[in-house]
Amino acid sequence: MAASTAAKTTITDEAAMRSVAAAMQDAAATASEEVAKAELPTSGSNAMQWLSRMTYSSSYVLAYGVVYAAVFVAQSLPQENPIMHGMRDGGRAAMDQLEDG
Repeated sequence: MAASTAAKTTITDEAAMRSVAAAMQDAAATASEEVAKAELPTSGSNAMQWLSRMTYSSSYVLAYGVVYAAVFVAQSLPQENPIMHGMRDGGRAAMDQLEDG
């Protein structure tokens, strides 16, 4: 039974790694496309639009990478321990606070 559980965990970890790798490749490709499309602005209005688009693209890629990395780390940790129970309870409490407004 322990071997079966270990095999399932290994398969799940491998699937998670593939998912994270695919997501990071997608984010990098999106950022590369945005940078390739970007042209240096010539007027003030275009400069603000360019800066806004670069800020958005950079923030998107950073957030995407951080979220997927955090999910991967959380999934790779043992789930049945006091720390993970506290994390789940804290997450539920935060969601309840958001819903209550």
